[in-house]
Formats: sequence, C-alpha cells, structure tokens
Amino acid sequence: MGVKGFVEGGIASIVAGCSTHPMDLIKVRMQLQGENLPNPQAHNLRPAYAVNSAAIPHNSIHVPPPPTRVGPISVGVRIIQSEGVAALYSGVSATVLRQTLYSTTRMGLYDVLKQKWTNPETGNMPLLSKITAGLIAGGIGAAVGNPADVAMVRMQADGRLPVSQRRNYKSVIDAITRMSKQEGVTSLWRGSSLTVNRAMIVTASQLASYDQIKEMILGNGVMGDGLGTHVTASFAAGFVAAVASNPVDVIKTRVMNMKVEPGQAAPYKGAIDCAMKTVKAEGVMSLYKGFIPTISRQGPFTVVLFVTLEQVRKLLKEF
Repeated sequence: MGVKGFVEGGIASIVAGCSTHPMDLIKVRMQLQGENLPNPQAHNLRPAYAVNSAAIPHNSIHVPPPPTRVGPISVGVRIIQSEGVAALYSGVSATVLRQTLYSTTRMGLYDVLKQKWTNPETGNMPLLSKITAGLIAGGIGAAVGNPADVAMVRMQADGRLPVSQRRNYKSVIDAITRMSKQEGVTSLWRGSSLTVNRAMIVTASQLASYDQIKEMILGNGVMGDGLGTHVTASFAAGFVAAVASNPVDVIKTRVMNMKVEPGQAAPYKGAIDCAMKTVKAEGVMSLYKGFIPTISRQGPFTVVLFVTLEQVRKLLKEF
C-alpha cells in the first residue's frame, strides 16, 4: 500500500533537487555570511606591546570593516570566478542521496496518510489533516535523510574556506565515511533536531498549501486540472514554505557546517545557542539571510517537484 507514492515522490524530488542545486548552494553560502567575523582586540598585539596597550591612542588601532554582504547574483559570480562553473554543482551527489532518502520518505508517507484521511464522499482532506500529515511525514523523512543533509551542507560550504581548511570531500559517500571516522557516527545526525523541525515546517506548509490551493482553484472553476493550475499552486506553496522555514534553515546550516576540533569547545552548544549568538552578533534579520536565493530556489523547486509529480502520476497511473 502506498509504494507507488514513494516512487512517484522520489522521482519528482530528485529531478527538482538536481535542477535547483546551484540556487541551494548560493543560499548556503549566503547563510554563512557574517559568521566568524574577525574581531581584533588589543590583546592580539605582541606581548611586548600588549602590556602598555592602554597608552596607545584608540584611533591608532586600525579595525578593518566587516566584509560587505553581497546578493545572490554576486555570490554566484564569485563562485564561478574563484572555483569554476562546476562548483555550482558542488555536493550534487549529496543532494541526490538526500532527495532519495528524505524526500522519497516524506512524499510517500504524506501520500499514504492522504489516502487514509481523505473523505471518501468529497474526495478532499481537511486542511488541519493535511498539516498534520505534513508534520508527521516531514519529521520522519528528515530523520532518515539527515546524514546526507549534513554532507550536502559541508560540500556546498567547502569552497568558502581557505584552501588549507577545506575538507575536500570527493563524494557524499566519502563525506559520510570520513565524518564517521573522524568525528564519530553521531556527527551524521548533527543538527538533526533542526533538520526535523525544518522538514516538518517545509512539508506541512509546502504539501498542505499545494493541495489546499489546488483544491480552491479547481473548486472555484478558476482553471482546469492542468499545467496552469499545477504551476500556480506549486509556486504559491513554495513561497509559503520559504517564509516559514528560512530562520530554521539558517541555524541548521551553521550548526551542520561548524568545525569541532578535538579537545576544543564547539562554536555552538546547540540550536538555541546558535540562534542567540547569531541574533546578538548580526541582528534578528540575520535569520532571513539567503531568503532571496531561498525563494528563488524554493519556488522553482516546488514548481518542478509538483509539475513532475503530476506527470509521473499520469505515466504510472495504470500500474
């Protein structure tokens, strides 16, 4: 029961994930902007001068301004200039694995719950039931796909690090293997609570919004059950999902990407600590860093996802 829903959702998710991967990479790079900014202090001077640092006029110490925050186009251009066009697909193997594990699970489970909870007389499911189904499916899917998610974030963020500090994972399998050996198996589920929370929010807002908006369009006779309806409903669902999930996504990206050196304290103790440090250092709106590439990616991703899903459903209708 419901096996076809997993297959259909998996195919559509992989197609959508690969086609929008460059925007996802740019989003990750933007979400990491401003992190670990240099903070020169007087005690960073050589010891011979640090003792008498109070005698040094304040205006004689040059504090470099923080790096300018740039938009998605500038980030994309910089990536191409410094790392090559192929860098826009850094971590795409992790994206494929993530969609195979995470999205296949969430789409399939949502379809199963949808079949169980749909009113047989009207053929519709109440909005609250759609949201509940999305929360359950998203949470389980995220728990299954977290290792691939961590690997994807690290592979996408690697190019922003100095050459000497890059991890240089060869593939998603290499990333997962090295993380397990060097940082322990538990590192594969680093940030899993954030991944689960984000996935629950995204799945509930994305799938529930799509079904609800599609039903409204068809019910009011605005358009028929065709490409126009699918594109309209899916783009609206993508916008809702982007607005709802971006803050959690920023924190998730930073927690997953942090380097934990042996014998040293981690940069963040957890999600709450990361959120507080981020807001304190960069302001509340830092939680919406990367929103333009998020909506630029989430919109097309959701459109490609549902349009592909509807076509795959037609092809597999007889099976």
